[in-house]
Amino acid sequence: ILTKHGEKKMKNGVVKWFSETKGFGFIEQEDGPDVFVHHSGISTEGFGSLNEGDRVTFEVEQSEKGKKATNVSTC
Repeated sequence: ILTKHGEKKMKNGVVKWFSETKGFGFIEQEDGPDVFVHHSGISTEGFGSLNEGDRVTFEVEQSEKGKKATNVSTC
C-alpha cells in the first residue's frame, strides 16, 4: 500500500508459522489477510529466520505469485 507521497506503509503482524528448512512462512496481518514471507524478505544479515508468535513490522509488495512481505523486522 502506498501513501499519498508514494511511500510504502509499514504493516504490523504476528508470525503465524515459519519453516527454516523451507525458508518461508506466513505472517498474520493485524488489518488484512495472511501474507507470504520468504527468508530473503527478512531484514537481517545472512539467512533470515522468524519464530512463530514473533511480532513483526513489514511492507507488502505484489509479486508474480501474489502478495509477499518485505523489509520484515521483529518488534
